[in-house]
Amino acid sequence: MTLSELDQWRLKHVLTDAEFKELPGHQTGKVRESYDLPDGRRVMIATDRQSAFDHVLAAVPDKGHVLTATAQFWFEKTGDVCPNHVIDHPDPNVIIAKKLTMLPVEMVVRAYITGTTDTSIWTMYANGERAVYGHTLPDGLKKNDKLPEVLITPTTKGAVGGHDHPITADEIVAQGLLTQAQWDDTAAKSLALFARGREIADENGLILVDTKYEFGLDENGVVTIADEIHTPDSSRYWDAESYPARHAAGEEPINLDKEFLRLWIRARCNPYTDPLPEIPAETLIEFSNKYVSLYERVTGRTFERTDPKTPVRDRIHAALANALPEYF
Repeated sequence: MTLSELDQWRLKHVLTDAEFKELPGHQTGKVRESYDLPDGRRVMIATDRQSAFDHVLAAVPDKGHVLTATAQFWFEKTGDVCPNHVIDHPDPNVIIAKKLTMLPVEMVVRAYITGTTDTSIWTMYANGERAVYGHTLPDGLKKNDKLPEVLITPTTKGAVGGHDHPITADEIVAQGLLTQAQWDDTAAKSLALFARGREIADENGLILVDTKYEFGLDENGVVTIADEIHTPDSSRYWDAESYPARHAAGEEPINLDKEFLRLWIRARCNPYTDPLPEIPAETLIEFSNKYVSLYERVTGRTFERTDPKTPVRDRIHAALANALPEYF
């Protein structure tokens, strides 16, 4: 594969660093850079960094733009299901949000048994476990089977470079991570959000396989969805039309999410014990195109690329100076 001039510019101008000294309260995550402003607002910038297996592996062109635009679409489509933290969207990679008191649990919702990570239920099931995350699974399931029912499989949150850990609903309440009322509320909202996501995905020829949600409490103690929602970083999507035949043949579904990269790495090493391979430029472009394809299929909108010859960081700096002139 020969890279086009456009793709070469896209690779050259990926956003790996979004630290802006003008803004206070800087925090670095695996993918996002965030800033807590004194007035209770939170600036979140999605970089093009790609994480998997608890490591930042590479930078994928347009990824931060796609994630932010996809999340914005879903926040709009689920506002009646659960309040969210978005205040403003001044740049394709940036949201200004309401700062929340984050809850220390990630709510992972699954409709199929799949995955390659240590916390995926397929990995546990293939190793002989039948009691996972407080649920008992029947014998005889195959990878990528639809589960008998939608499950919530929560994890504790890992720090940057750290690992998420499986936990059950009873353990969450017993350890005081959430009250029973908070668990009941977040669980109900997680299932409702997932149901809305599956409905819209199905209308667009996709299967929303699983996803994770992060919640926080607003100034009134209301459980509010934060961070991102139904993006290809937080969710797994499959092509619906091809799934039955491919699954019957024992083939992996056509996926439009970062499972593509996980499988690519798994085929070349054990990501938990071996050095991770360098990802070729052609593969990064292919991965970027999958993100764009997912956005267009989920939203029904055409992805509007920004000028590839303008460094993303420069564009964001200008947008932040316009939205937050008091700091620039």
